Amino acid sequence: MATVHIQKRKRKNRNSYVLYYKDPASSKLKYFKTFQRQKDAQQAANDLRTLIDTGKGSEIEKNKAKINFMIFSEVSAQLELDWKTRLERGDLRQKTVCEYLYMLNSLKRIFGKKLLCEISEEDILTYRSSVASEFSNVTSNRYLFIIKQVFKQGTATRAALGDPADSINYLSEKGQERNSFLLPSRLDRLVDASLETRAKFYLPSLIYLGAEHGASKQEALSLKWKDIDFGYEGQGLIKFFRTKNSRERIEYLMPRTKTALLEWRDHLNIMRHKGRIVAPKTEFVFSKMDGKPIKRFDKAWRAACKISGLQNFHFHDLRHTFCSNLLLSGSGLKDVKEMIGHSDLAMTDRYSHLTLSHKRLQQTKLAEYYAHSG
Repeated sequence: MATVHIQKRKRKNRNSYVLYYKDPASSKLKYFKTFQRQKDAQQAANDLRTLIDTGKGSEIEKNKAKINFMIFSEVSAQLELDWKTRLERGDLRQKTVCEYLYMLNSLKRIFGKKLLCEISEEDILTYRSSVASEFSNVTSNRYLFIIKQVFKQGTATRAALGDPADSINYLSEKGQERNSFLLPSRLDRLVDASLETRAKFYLPSLIYLGAEHGASKQEALSLKWKDIDFGYEGQGLIKFFRTKNSRERIEYLMPRTKTALLEWRDHLNIMRHKGRIVAPKTEFVFSKMDGKPIKRFDKAWRAACKISGLQNFHFHDLRHTFCSNLLLSGSGLKDVKEMIGHSDLAMTDRYSHLTLSHKRLQQTKLAEYYAHSG
């Protein structure tokens, strides 16, 4: 019979009951769960003994194998090693691996201490629904993808003989595309608000790069000073590279973007001079004093949005702001496609309704012209 025992822990207000089990594979004693009531702990102990002794009933008998008892975090660690190996081989990109690891860490906070074979389809469906309601179907599907990868790894190492995630479909993302954008006055308020945050020295530059050049977060944070020529034809030139579609684009610097970037560079130079810090040879535009790149600015972004009164506005929406205002100022869809770096005009077509707004503006001007003529 499987070795499972309950350890009673005395607390000031009430006791707790910690459940341990002996791993059949390693013979090591492992932590399972903590319960507030002895009755619940005893029931869980009985269920765990059955699970270890018989596995999953007919499925175990059919496969004639024992489960390799591993918790979600242990299987996740194996998956992390696999991703890093694929990154070194060039099969995965750095940005992709970083996103995978970020989502995996979030999942470990939910399922981390659970045995993989203990997680049910209902558990996954409940989590999927909670993420979809709090964020979006798109975000929910991304997390579901990671859960599926964990279970694939788990079935390969017999941490689970069944895959409850396999039969769960992704939620429909139709109608989930975001088209939020800011008109000039709201953009000005967002920039002013950014000056009240802890990131006041560099956040305005990031906002202008998104709104005036359509830069994604990845494009902006991966910029290096060598990608910017402030003196080109008296206006300046900037080069972006988007890893998502491997497209490079070069644009003239917009005046406000240029000013904000120069102010940020001056601030870096002053602070490094005061701290006697030698700037690194390969220098990221958005970096700390020691040259290490800034990877996240979520708190500062949320603070700026809150101060300016924006709700549910993402940094990526600045790309929509760029495209939308290009059209409203008179550009065509093909112009927007080239400037934003879309590989297909169909991706730009979501902004087609704004061409009508521009036409209406021009027709209004024409009507005023006729009204005042003759």
